[in-house]
Amino acid sequence: MHRFYLPPEKITGSRLSLQEGDSHHAADVLRLREGENVSVLDGAGREFLCVVETVHRREVKVTVRETLKREPLPYSTTLIQAIPKGKTFDTILQKAAELGATRIIPLLSSRVVVHLDQESAETKVEKWRHIAIEAIKQCGSAWLPRIESPIRFADLFKGVGPFDISMVGFLGPGTAHPRRFVEEFLRENKRPPQSIAVWVGPEGDFSPEEITAILSLGAKPITMGPLVLRSDTAAIYALACISYELQARYELPSAPTTVLL
Repeated sequence: MHRFYLPPEKITGSRLSLQEGDSHHAADVLRLREGENVSVLDGAGREFLCVVETVHRREVKVTVRETLKREPLPYSTTLIQAIPKGKTFDTILQKAAELGATRIIPLLSSRVVVHLDQESAETKVEKWRHIAIEAIKQCGSAWLPRIESPIRFADLFKGVGPFDISMVGFLGPGTAHPRRFVEEFLRENKRPPQSIAVWVGPEGDFSPEEITAILSLGAKPITMGPLVLRSDTAAIYALACISYELQARYELPSAPTTVLL
């Protein structure tokens, strides 16, 4: 079944109009026909099972047959990612959304080569949000991660958190696998962590001063294996590890519930 996205404020009543981009894709690429079944996600926990009513390039209308409410994961994951150059950050966003990240904070650390003014930052965020939307459509998640505006290290350092556990990818000594810190939290608090943040540096890693500052916040230095990973690989590795460890310790949401129209 093909999936589409509509923001919550665009969903009123049982008759929905897909946005122009999705309408064009549905009509000209997917070649949907009247009577076909489709799914519409609102990124806020709801999935609408619909039937196509009319098909036009600029506007496809669908009728809601069933509304499903999907519960969020019982934990939240925040990725604090130094912005790498080129399109690498696009890949990171896509995979973070697919891995269930709740919040993504693009970070302008000292070794980030990307320079953004206010206008270009807003344009970037809108583009990144579109990438995340495409990712949840692909994987079927009803929850759209929150993507924040790029922030400088000094500004983020003043107000990040709180989190049950904060971790940072680190190439120096004294690191441990993420599992160790999840298990330590479980022993000390008699429950698994409900909020985890992971810091991932840019090409060339965080500077020594930045690592010292992050560790001073209580972040745990984690290893990502014996090999030096690219920034995008490190982000995917860390999020996958965290997802694995937490899903093993939580009862995940059951089947969605039907909401009466």
